[in-house]
Amino acid sequence: MKIIGITGGVGSGKSSIIKAVSERYRCCILLADDAAHDVYLPGNQCYEKLVRLLSKDILDDSGNIDKKKMSALIFGDPKLLEKVNDIVHPAVKDVILNKINEAKKAGDFELFLLEAALLIECGYNDIVDEMWYVYASVNVRTARLRSSRGYTDDKIRSIMQSQLGESEYIKGSDFVIDNSHSIDNSIMQIEKRVGR
Repeated sequence: MKIIGITGGVGSGKSSIIKAVSERYRCCILLADDAAHDVYLPGNQCYEKLVRLLSKDILDDSGNIDKKKMSALIFGDPKLLEKVNDIVHPAVKDVILNKINEAKKAGDFELFLLEAALLIECGYNDIVDEMWYVYASVNVRTARLRSSRGYTDDKIRSIMQSQLGESEYIKGSDFVIDNSHSIDNSIMQIEKRVGR
């Protein structure tokens, strides 16, 4: 089983690539956002640490961490954000490593696809066999985000500026998929890389 990290900027089409790959290969898929969701739940060690750091003001009426409240509290405070990341990122990495080990034991998969926008920034190159960067031009990404998510140009610009630049993605990746055109074109590139 080959472990593939799939990364790319917002609107590049990571989800479409994952769906298309999973239709052609036996894949185990893990979205890092799903792995991160578990670490915020009550009873998890992150939950206690985050409440201790940020106070009970981040909890909703049910006692769960409200991510919007948490984001509002740490927005614009780089030191606090760093403290939160120091709590959350190692726990998410543990969840991901456990899922990879479970998939290896199952022995049913050709590929393990791990998707996240921040794979390179968070040092996941040491976990994956290959890092794939899903590229699409800024114009294509902007058009996709306007039509699929209804984002304004200001919101799109703000998100894009907060992410790695194209050259940094390329430098941290083993394989670049040009996803500016049809999904069939992207799959042809992947099949040349993986075989089939």
